[in-house]
Amino acid sequence: MAKRVTGPEIEKLIQLLAKVPGLGPRSARRAALHLIKKKDQLLGPLGHAMGEAYDKVKICSCCGNVDTIDPCTVCTDDRRDQSMIIVVEDVSDLWALERAGAMNAAYHVLGGTLSPLDGVGPDDLNIKGLIERVAKGGVREVIIAVNATVEGQTTAHYITDHLTGLDDVKITRLAHGVPVGGELDYLDEGTLSAALRARTVI
Repeated sequence: MAKRVTGPEIEKLIQLLAKVPGLGPRSARRAALHLIKKKDQLLGPLGHAMGEAYDKVKICSCCGNVDTIDPCTVCTDDRRDQSMIIVVEDVSDLWALERAGAMNAAYHVLGGTLSPLDGVGPDDLNIKGLIERVAKGGVREVIIAVNATVEGQTTAHYITDHLTGLDDVKITRLAHGVPVGGELDYLDEGTLSAALRARTVI
């Protein structure tokens, strides 16, 4: 049995850091040691920032984004085209699309995908909120931007079925295919098939 070389406070810090996605036990130990070495420059400000985040961060009641105000900054931005809603699985997807800066639209975060095997049904996701938003009117396009997984496609079909029939609402999805800079020889068969089906005129 390994001997403990630090106090319980440091052990607790390491254990909590190890729960962060992308950090295993070894990475968590390195991160904890770095924070402790930079106690005044990093550990103190980080602890303060995390305390503020705990007190102030909210889930947007409109779209499901995280922010310190409700409705969030995205929903209250009058420069955005609120007639277009991009549907994403998670807040991280919303942030990724915002970094790309491709569209100035509104968003709707589902909070995951349908997965009967994992016990995740429509009531566990923010699908009802999306249907209510669209049914209120003023939305001309819903862009379904979920991952190209079995669960993602199942979720996309479910949403499409429940939005079809609403007046003047176009339902679209992200194109799937060859990534920019991608080489055909390195792509999987599913990606190549999707690229061929979504081919465009030059």
